[in-house]
Amino acid sequence: MSAPAESLLSDAEYRRLSHELLSLVERQVDAWLDEDLIDIDTHRSGGLIELTFPNGSKIILNTQPPLHEVWMAARGGGYHFRWDGQAWRDTRDMVEFLQRLSGEASAQAGLALNFQRG
Repeated sequence: MSAPAESLLSDAEYRRLSHELLSLVERQVDAWLDEDLIDIDTHRSGGLIELTFPNGSKIILNTQPPLHEVWMAARGGGYHFRWDGQAWRDTRDMVEFLQRLSGEASAQAGLALNFQRG
């Protein structure tokens, strides 16, 4: 097993960027609720957000401060994301976080959902 790549971020930058990312997810889910598009229940505890879909399935987003990563657990799998200087990217295939979250959320909701920067 190879050693993890060195983070491009200071601890303070990691906290700021990961907090912004989780807040963006919460704002998007709240907007969908306001638009009556879908009712996804969110529960946040520190650096963890649990998204519960109407069918009972969940996506869990969790910050990993020691690694400077953000992790996602969804029906489709588990993913680790690291900041590349411009975006959070999957450590295996370089897919951008919001793109991956949109795909996983759409699959679990049975409805096209697009998380995007606003």
